[in-house]
Amino acid sequence: MAEISATLVKQLRDLTGAGMMDCKQALAENGGNLEAAVDWLRKKGLSKAAKKAGRVAAEGLVGVAIEGKKGVLVEVNSETDFVARNEQFQGLVKLITQAALHNGTDVEKLKAARAGNGSIAEAIASAVATIGENMTLRRAAMLEVKEGAVSSYMHSAIADGIGKIGVLVALESKGNADTLKEVGRKVAMHIAAANPVAVDAAGVDKSTIERERGVLADKAKASGKPENVIEKIVESGLKTFYKEVCLVDQAFVHDPSKSVAQAVKEAEGAAGGPIKIAGFVRYALGEGVEKQEQDFAAEVAAAAKTN
Repeated sequence: MAEISATLVKQLRDLTGAGMMDCKQALAENGGNLEAAVDWLRKKGLSKAAKKAGRVAAEGLVGVAIEGKKGVLVEVNSETDFVARNEQFQGLVKLITQAALHNGTDVEKLKAARAGNGSIAEAIASAVATIGENMTLRRAAMLEVKEGAVSSYMHSAIADGIGKIGVLVALESKGNADTLKEVGRKVAMHIAAANPVAVDAAGVDKSTIERERGVLADKAKASGKPENVIEKIVESGLKTFYKEVCLVDQAFVHDPSKSVAQAVKEAEGAAGGPIKIAGFVRYALGEGVEKQEQDFAAEVAAAAKTN
């Protein structure tokens, strides 16, 4: 049997909200496999959520910029939140965001792009030397449409175009550009709050759907449901799942009585033409990056031993 560390148990508990002993048993039953343990808890009805975003720990800023029918998002990380309030760092993020508009979003190519008297990589190195913290250009993304509009929203903005959660939404339409931008902004605000994983069911990863299908089927079997009704239960469960993770199926945060798809459809009259949500990108600062936790007492004790 695989050795189950306290760190792994805590990680599973943070992901699922299940009890400590339940998490330990789930890991023991699944050889320490975190993903399998999450499913095991869900099948037992012990997990409080199908999935929970990992604890956001990296610091820095997200930047957004739009030019014409094209928009970009970038994430630049730093070691502490204090640096995010530094005007030089904020200027660096804006510089990188503008560079992404004209040089694309491949991180390595973006670092090599010219900006002022040097490259983006040199600008980052200069900021590191001046501010005294490590900084990294983590990722960048772009959305563009031939007809329509690209809109943005920045949540927890600390200055124009920079903050903690940035969203881009691309709407394809021949309708009025100003109306489309406003519709797109409302949808972007919804995405910031609801965090969908795809525009619609067709965009959800097939392995994710199969995993969800398996969990639903196993739960139905465990509750003693006959085989002839299990598939109906699974299909009903998937519809609920899509309403949770697919943008067009989610309840619109501005008016929960209708779905996002219904809200966009209603906006077509004011826009003067059909509207299609072509895509979206949502960057939450530090998502998926885990900062090492510091035990202050242990750190002081270790320092004392070296003095």
